[in-house]
Amino acid sequence: MIEWRDARVRYPRATEDALNGVSLTAAPGSVTAIVGPNGSGKSTLVRALLRRVPLRSGQILVGGDDVQSLTQRELARRVAVVVQREEPAFPMATREYIALGRTPHAEPWGASGDRQVLSVISSAVSMADVAGLLERHTDELSGGEWQRVRLARAIAQESPAIVLDEPTTFLDVGHEMAAFELLADLARKGRTILAVSHQLNLVSRFADRVALLHRGSVVALGTPDEVMRASILEQVYEWPLVVSRDPAVGAPTLVPLRRRKP
Repeated sequence: MIEWRDARVRYPRATEDALNGVSLTAAPGSVTAIVGPNGSGKSTLVRALLRRVPLRSGQILVGGDDVQSLTQRELARRVAVVVQREEPAFPMATREYIALGRTPHAEPWGASGDRQVLSVISSAVSMADVAGLLERHTDELSGGEWQRVRLARAIAQESPAIVLDEPTTFLDVGHEMAAFELLADLARKGRTILAVSHQLNLVSRFADRVALLHRGSVVALGTPDEVMRASILEQVYEWPLVVSRDPAVGAPTLVPLRRRKP
């Protein structure tokens, strides 16, 4: 369980809070999606969880414990995070990068070639479909390949929760669907999945709960059916749209409209 309780964040020199009393829970066994326009506070939620920005007030709990009371290793054992932007300081072999997911569990002078560890990494590689990339270096990967490798590292971390900030960045349609299918499968197996995403139509298909943020506040929270309503989304995104039904699965589907010229 990851829980934000009345969390408030304000960046230096800002005149308004980036998070304005956000209360939100991501539960085990489900996919929770955070959506909203640019600047609504989505990425700030993740930064606050990682303690990269301090809270003005409120709490963030992971597994019932305040994140401020956890060491970096303890937090990493509980939550794997795929942030929006990340580049290694130096290029490394892809297989070595994925193996970094095991770092929070490593003991001093531990054997990196342990059979169980290798099995976990192999499973993560298979799930993220990156076996063909293992012999390449991180600076040789395309944007989509790099995103899938980062997801493999998060899975290899074997944390009970995975938090992803824009997990489908650079992915084509097929890999977008595969990524969300994988996240949904991990949730069914008991993991807590929290995904920050601009892809509302993907979110409506795969998320169990959706939190819509606007100007640092949660303005709608519930199932995709409850949140994906034109009357709500038009006000938040300030754009005309309609919400129909996906003929394949019956999920809400957002269709933005062109504005008529005067």
